Amino acid sequence: MLQSIRDGSRSWGAKIIIGVMVAAMALFGIESLFGLFGSDPNEVASVNGQPIMRQQVELEVQRALRSGQVPPEQERALRNEMLDQLITQQLLSQYAEEGGFAVSEEQLDQLIVSLPEFHDQDGRFSAEVFRNRLAGAGYTPLSFRQELRVDIQRQHLQQGLAFSDFSLPNEQERLAELQRQQRSFRYLILGGDDVNADIDVSEDDLQAYYDAHHERYERPEQVRLEYVLIDRQTMAEERDVDEEALRDVWREQNRDADRRVSHIMITFGNERTRDEAQQLAETAREALDSGESFADTALRYSDDTASAEEGGDLGVISRGFFGDTFDEAAFGLEEGDVSQPVELDNAFHIIQVTDIQGPTFEEQRDELARQVALREVDDEFNQRVQQLIDESFAADDLQSVADELGLTLQESDWLASDDEAQGVLSEPGVMSAAFSNDVFEEGYNSEVIELDQDRRLVLRIAEQRDATLLPLDEVREDVEMSVAAEQQQQALREDAQALVANLRENQQVDVDWLEANNLSRQADTTLPQLIVQEAFRMARPEEGGSVYRMVELPQGVAVVALDSVSVGDVDEQMEAFVAQMAEQLRAQSVLQGLIDDLRSDADIER
Repeated sequence: MLQSIRDGSRSWGAKIIIGVMVAAMALFGIESLFGLFGSDPNEVASVNGQPIMRQQVELEVQRALRSGQVPPEQERALRNEMLDQLITQQLLSQYAEEGGFAVSEEQLDQLIVSLPEFHDQDGRFSAEVFRNRLAGAGYTPLSFRQELRVDIQRQHLQQGLAFSDFSLPNEQERLAELQRQQRSFRYLILGGDDVNADIDVSEDDLQAYYDAHHERYERPEQVRLEYVLIDRQTMAEERDVDEEALRDVWREQNRDADRRVSHIMITFGNERTRDEAQQLAETAREALDSGESFADTALRYSDDTASAEEGGDLGVISRGFFGDTFDEAAFGLEEGDVSQPVELDNAFHIIQVTDIQGPTFEEQRDELARQVALREVDDEFNQRVQQLIDESFAADDLQSVADELGLTLQESDWLASDDEAQGVLSEPGVMSAAFSNDVFEEGYNSEVIELDQDRRLVLRIAEQRDATLLPLDEVREDVEMSVAAEQQQQALREDAQALVANLRENQQVDVDWLEANNLSRQADTTLPQLIVQEAFRMARPEEGGSVYRMVELPQGVAVVALDSVSVGDVDEQMEAFVAQMAEQLRAQSVLQGLIDDLRSDADIER
């Protein structure tokens, strides 16, 4: 609960689901099966004498990671954030208890059994559903029930604080008026090309800037990684594949593809006997073998005169169109192949496939080669992965592992925990493994990391260096650029201030103004937001006059001349939304004020 002080990965819905599970366990007497946080918890912080255990922090970290909203590589930073959240929650829980906010056992039970997440298909509370969800949530019955209790307490506290603050009708009207207000102004942006002063960076300037901004030139703690990668795709690329095996796969994949066929049909039963028809069909097949075209042979021998006039063409057929016997012959042929005589429905048929409705063998060859090679190296890949698991677990290095598996030991550049790694090191879970306790602190090889179905990786720390302040000579170029930019910005600032002073004294100034007319606070505009925001902070000008102000931009400065302020059209929907947001911000501000006050008075050790 208390959504405003929770990370997005710990939604109220998720909390309730977990809470319901624990409470159901409590209702059905299952608490005795579980321990709260383990047999030997370590205290990582205390809040007014109440401990926060390491296991609590780890549970919150794992839940956030499982939610998918926090990348695994941010695990170390997440740990500090979660500890800070637990401290805040502890403070609010203590305040709620001191204020008499209480939740009875009956209230907890009623809440748990009423939640639809734990109902069966008949809409009734199910102990089995409850147990199954609790088992996968990472909570024990006691820990969940206690956390659900304090969560409700904090929710009541937050609601009480929100309802205790309000705005008067005239305040809401004033807010709505400001919201729909429109302003017209002119502006001028000054950049590097507008600087009148010379930029001169001295050695003293460099040293002074470097001394004042040490934090910019601190190199974080870094590691250089060694890693071994097994890649099924690479193994497949190195495998030579038999050509006939490729054709077999192609035939299999295309055996049901629609195809265009021609035939020569020789009937029996009336004018000729079966033996006579078979003999004639064999004669026709011999004519084809001797080089006669299928079309000519069809005209000479086929009793299907309609198709014979079209070279025997029957058009495009699908499997099952002429029956199993015909299919067995037609769908077993490659394009251009001719069958032996096939007996079907009182006739012998000689079939030719003239076109297959799909990619040709040559078009599919490369993909087929990849598929066949992957299949052929599958067992070898699995064996090498198992060998990698066995060898890396016992080895004190990775070079021997790479040598044993015939792989190349690869190395990274220097990396910090929050750097954007490249290549396979950028895959999810890799950097978090590199900075895990076993690898980073103890110096062990990592466990085998499954990057995807085709790649497995093991890494270790090859070299480690502590955070340090880089010497000036090493960062001189960056410092020079920063000092020059600062001097340039100061020169622009002085020019803008002089321009504003002249404008305020009504002196004649030659300026190419840009205009923004009747702009509202929420207008969709390409103007820099800093200029728009400043224009709405400026005092209303007198009728026919203007007010002037300099605006600092990230690079450069701007001069704004506010010319007029007008009342925009009423938008009831927008005004209601703004009023609601204002109430929420006010409530959050009150809550944050309480948190800050509690922190300032609390005895917090971490």
